[in-house]
This record gives sequence, C-alpha cells and structure tokens, in this order.
Amino acid sequence: MFIEYLLQAPVVVKVLGTLSFILILNALSKKLLLSLVCGAAMLALWTGQEPGAMAEISFHRSISLNNILLLLTVCQVMWLSRQMQISGVMDELVGRVRQKISKRGAMAALPALIGFLPMPGGALFSAPMLDSCDPENHADASIKARTNHWFRHVWECWWPMFPGVLLTMELTGFDVPQMLMLGLPISLAAILAGYLLLLRRIPDPSGDPRPTLHGDTSYFGVLKLLKPIIVVIITYAAIRTGHAIARGHFTALPGLNRYLPMNVGLFLAMAVLQVERPLRGNDWKEVLLSRQVLNMALIVLAVRIYGAFIEAETPGGYDLVEQMRSELSNWGIPVRAVIMILPFITGLATGMAVGYIGASFPIVLHLIGADPSFGEMLSMTVLAYGFGYMGFFLSPVHVCLVVTCKHFDTPVLRNILGLLPPVLFVLLSVVAMSLLWGVVLT
Repeated sequence: MFIEYLLQAPVVVKVLGTLSFILILNALSKKLLLSLVCGAAMLALWTGQEPGAMAEISFHRSISLNNILLLLTVCQVMWLSRQMQISGVMDELVGRVRQKISKRGAMAALPALIGFLPMPGGALFSAPMLDSCDPENHADASIKARTNHWFRHVWECWWPMFPGVLLTMELTGFDVPQMLMLGLPISLAAILAGYLLLLRRIPDPSGDPRPTLHGDTSYFGVLKLLKPIIVVIITYAAIRTGHAIARGHFTALPGLNRYLPMNVGLFLAMAVLQVERPLRGNDWKEVLLSRQVLNMALIVLAVRIYGAFIEAETPGGYDLVEQMRSELSNWGIPVRAVIMILPFITGLATGMAVGYIGASFPIVLHLIGADPSFGEMLSMTVLAYGFGYMGFFLSPVHVCLVVTCKHFDTPVLRNILGLLPPVLFVLLSVVAMSLLWGVVLT
C-alpha cells in the first residue's frame, strides 16, 4: 500500500524527495559522487523510467557535445587554477588584494571578481583564492564555502555575458536597460545579504596585519596578475559578439555552443600564463593528471545526468515541469504564488540558471497573460527570476555548490542550511521589489 502511494505521489513530491535523499545520503556517507548517482537513479525509477531508458538517457547526455564541452570547461578551470598556484600568480594576486582591503573584503571581492566569468563550476576557481586569504584558518570551513558560493553568483541577475540573462531577455523581450531594472536591485540585495549574514561571521580583527609585498603594488599591478582572467573575458565576449554579427549577415550559420567560447578563452589564458611564467614538464604532469580533476569531472557528470532525468519525457508522456505547474494549479494555489514556487522548485531541481529559466519561464509568461503592461510584466518577472535564482542557489545539484563543498570538505546539507538566512533576505527583498514595480509602473 505504501509503495503504491509513493509511485502515485505528485511530481513535486518526487523531485523534492530525491533532492532530500541526495542531501541525507551525502550527510551520512560523506561521498558526494555516490549520493548524486543514487539520487539520479532514484528520480528516474520514481518517475517511471525503465532501466533500458535510464541507460539510454544517461548515455546520450554523457556523449552530447554540450556535456563534453562542459566537462572540458570544468577541467580547464581546475587546470588554470592549479597553473596559477604553481606559478605563484595566485598567491601574489591574493597578497595584492589583501594589501588594499580587509580579509573580509578580500574573501567577498575575489569570488565576485571570478563571478564576472560565466564559467560552470567557477566557484572552484575562486575557492583556493578565498582559502589563501585565511592561511591561519580562523574562519570555519563552512562559512568560507558559503561565502565563496554566494559571492560567486551575485552578478548573475543582470550581467549580459551569462546565458541565463540572455535567455530571459529573449523570452521576455526585455532589452539591456530593462534587464538592469529587473536584475541589478536583486544583485544589490544579494550583496547586502552576503555582507550582513555571511561576511560579518568571518573573524577580521582590526589588528590583522596586511601582507608586506615587493614589486608593483599599484592597481595596475593587480590588473597584470589578473591577465589570465581578462583574457578569458575578452575572448568570450569577442567570440560571442563576432558570431552574432556573422549570423546577422549569414542566417544559415549554425548556432554557437554556449561553452565553446569559454573553452577557447581558458585555453588562451593557460597559453598566455605559460609564456609569462613557464612551468616545467613535471609541473604540467601534476596539473593535467590530477585525480582531483577526474573526481570533479565525474561529480559534474552525475549532476548532468540527474538534470537529464528532469528534462526527459516520462513513459506516461508528460513533462515534469509542466506536470508540477499543473499540480500547483490544481491545488488551488494563486497564480502569483505559482509564479514564485514553480521557478524556485525548478531552480532546486536543475541547479542551473538556464535550466530554471528555460523550463519555467514559458509557463510563467503564459500565466502572466496576453499583452500585460510593462509594470505588470516587470513585477511578475522579478518574482519569477528572484525565486528561481534563490532556488538555484540552494540546489544540491548546483555545480558551484557541489565543487565548493568538495573543495572545503564540508557537507552540502550543512551549507544549504547555512545559506537559508541570506536566501530569505533576498526573497523578501524580491517580493518588495515586485510590489514596488507594480505600484510605480502601473
């Protein structure tokens, strides 16, 4: 009887149940890869997928070009990070930043700086930098993990290099200034929440000595150390812009893979750094053949396979996200609440901005209705974006959260619980923004 009830449970229960299972198993086993694989298998079986279909979905996701380039990006991020460590660039960069600002400020500024790079798993790049700001380990590892994950994503509501922002503009018809109206206040709320509820918990005694460094200590000196990151940003922007211009003249030109510009940028950054600070053969062997890189790639692959089961049509012929929307509506939940809840749950389930926007926004826009006023459109979209953004922040299958927890060796569940206060702060701010836009622009 109980098994029959579980099989007939609403899709919302199945999705949230598998996410809870991943968190609990990880807390008990301390094996994140195992937890993700078991959670993906549980979701597939619970939604009615046959073993053969499970293998086919997993195989096709694993060999897809998108997935291969994503895994390559994650590996390149770790390779470049390790290259910067061995060559001494990372220590010098952290030292220069620490000369200019406090420990707390540096632990927020460095992840936020890396946050301008729309790279999957970018928190893994900033984690060693943040760790270097606290060599005495005065701050708890979980606080450092939450700070790194939080400030890595504070620009993701409006920075136009992020695919999620571009997709939102495409679906809503907003231009750049309108997207700034939507996203910049959310980013400011996230920064304030991070300062009040995360940074202030990091010990930063007034007598904490600033490092004494030689050489160019000006801001230009900091920019020189940031050259690999600047190379990635310029390359990414140049390829995206060049492709857009070319496609305007040659409509038959195929679309650009979202990860390819980042792959090229990371390769060039590694090449530039090698020219400036060459590593020896044994150093490159350590960089490229690290078991940590392989383990991280497998973890990201498990996350992607979980996402494939979220996106796959069930044997019953329905889409999981559409079914969740139907269930929420049938339960008599008001439209405004559905516009908040559906992106939040989708963000939790996918762990990707493109995932929750692509899956939930077409439904949200349908719920808003035909020909809404700009004020109504902005008011409702702020709700959907803000709640999806926070759901994606808390997702146990969010690549950045997963790799951050792995780097700092802290449980995913503990960090998610620790992020609840700043998440609640941002959600309340988003509700206030929505009401304000609804009044001001109507």
